[in-house]
Amino acid sequence: MKHCALMLWAGLLASPALSAEPFAYITNQLAETVSVIDTENRSIVDTLTVTGKPAGVWVADSGKRVYFTAPESGDLVRYVPESHKLDRLALGAGVLGVTATHQGDLVFVANWYQNTVTVVDAEGFTVKTRIKVGRSPSGMTVSPDDRWLYIANRLDDSVSKIDLTDFSIRHTTKVGQHPFGLTLDAGGTTLYTANVESDDVTVLATNGLKRIGRVKVKSLPYAATLAQNGRLLLVTNQDDASVSVIDTQTLTETAVIEVGEKPEGISTHPDDRRVYVANWFDNSVSVIDTETLTVIDTLAAGDGSRAFGRFIH
Repeated sequence: MKHCALMLWAGLLASPALSAEPFAYITNQLAETVSVIDTENRSIVDTLTVTGKPAGVWVADSGKRVYFTAPESGDLVRYVPESHKLDRLALGAGVLGVTATHQGDLVFVANWYQNTVTVVDAEGFTVKTRIKVGRSPSGMTVSPDDRWLYIANRLDDSVSKIDLTDFSIRHTTKVGQHPFGLTLDAGGTTLYTANVESDDVTVLATNGLKRIGRVKVKSLPYAATLAQNGRLLLVTNQDDASVSVIDTQTLTETAVIEVGEKPEGISTHPDDRRVYVANWFDNSVSVIDTETLTVIDTLAAGDGSRAFGRFIH
């Protein structure tokens, strides 16, 4: 696979890399941009041009690399904040979900049309292998020990568990209808799937990938994130302009927070208190305080804010 390097710098004199707070990277699919938010003062400090209708995003554990997927052009885009450098790797139309190992050596990209996950060597930015999975793979996450990869197969209504020692499928389990976003707890023992068509969240034990619970939420749940030391699961409801709050001990919906129209991507700030939500139709980002369960700020982003994946770390 060939890749080309592009130097794209929208140009603020102060480099984002100098801030003590992490940055949020919001993919704006219709605008073909990425809004960079300084979470210290909750303001847009940069705008990257990323052609190909960017949708998926993953901030590496180190924060030194950020990955975007561009479904229309079929590229994985790697951004290095320190140098403001963007590289592109062609993988095929329909790339969507993206994640990486915690060590940072491998990147995984779900290809919606090919029903595969492409494994990319992060250092060389080259294709290592491809894994055949279920239909329309979307959300993904990696276990804390980098041993397992979990994949939501949307059109198969299932989740697969991949052994990263040999890239083989160990388990596949049916969940709700059209699972999309996946969230794994810090201990790597419990997995949550946002099921778009059945308006619920499936709870799985990662040991054997067994179903242990189901929680009804609002209309078209898209993605989820954990906060408050894993005590709360927050789920974006696309058709309800809201975020459901689930108590992970009782597995009940305990609150519903109104956000912007068509909320999609959601990520938790490292302080474990603030949660950011990308609102697709409002072109905005809502900031939720998970102690008060209220929206404390709303930021203007670009056209079609999706940010599917971990966009803060």
